Amino acid sequence: MTRVAAIDCGTNSIRLLVADCDPATGELVDLDRRMTIVRLGQGVDRTGRLAPEALERTFAACREYAAVIKEHGAERLRFVATSASRDAENRDDFVRGVLDILGVEPEVITGDQEAEFSFTGATKELTGSDHLARPYLVVDIGGGSTEFVVGDDHVRAARSVDVGCVRMTERHLVQDGAVSDPPTAAQITAMRADIEAALDLAEQTVPLREARTLVGLAGSVTTVSAIAQELPAYDSAAIHHSRISRERVREITEWLLRSTHAERAAVPSMHPGRVDVIAAGALVLLSIMERIGAEEVVVSEHDILDGIAWSVA
Repeated sequence: MTRVAAIDCGTNSIRLLVADCDPATGELVDLDRRMTIVRLGQGVDRTGRLAPEALERTFAACREYAAVIKEHGAERLRFVATSASRDAENRDDFVRGVLDILGVEPEVITGDQEAEFSFTGATKELTGSDHLARPYLVVDIGGGSTEFVVGDDHVRAARSVDVGCVRMTERHLVQDGAVSDPPTAAQITAMRADIEAALDLAEQTVPLREARTLVGLAGSVTTVSAIAQELPAYDSAAIHHSRISRERVREITEWLLRSTHAERAAVPSMHPGRVDVIAAGALVLLSIMERIGAEEVVVSEHDILDGIAWSVA
């Protein structure tokens, strides 16, 4: 077993996994897995820059994670940064801050690399599973981008497109500096058109409709699963490998789009940092399921973070 640490810093959240990995057997044992909503991508779509307060929230989380990594004695650490820090003019401020706190430079990876890690993390346990038809389509709905990967044991095709729960919310659902509560029909129509255009783009290089099993990753998907199961609190064990029908995803998405902030915040499994962006994330998921005709989505709690850990091990 090799003890490793992996950090995935996305547009909306930063996450840490400390795990013991055995590449020979494919076994990964969690020692610590945590997530902090830092909204690093706050305003990036509009300004092209990382906001000072967003950087400080992210650095505070890094300081907490540095203590956890030291406590567990991880031998190696890999820090991967995704969409928001790819797009920002002042990304050097971000890189310097992370290096000072954690002693490693964040690797600002491409969308294709992001997709590869997501696929490995999501499907390593599913490989060889008789009850799930292949090829898989792994969909990682992030804050700033969504990754699409089709593959069997290995990636066959991948594409990253710029639709995510934070980007879609900021682009379409914010009016006069606040998220619409609830959104108007015109806002929803515009957001849906943007998502459909991104799916057209993804289909240029990824055969989405060839997939036989849809695997959904990240907070928007796991939160939809928690709502579908009416969980009294967020429960990773209940969510991991749950299956949600397209009809149930449609019901939940329609409710989220007509609900108020207070109604969404009252959902017991809802993370406070997702209240304003979950409707957009759910609509991305529903649009994908409708596009490819998927009857259900298999939800995975193992994703890019696990893929990063495997790459270190």
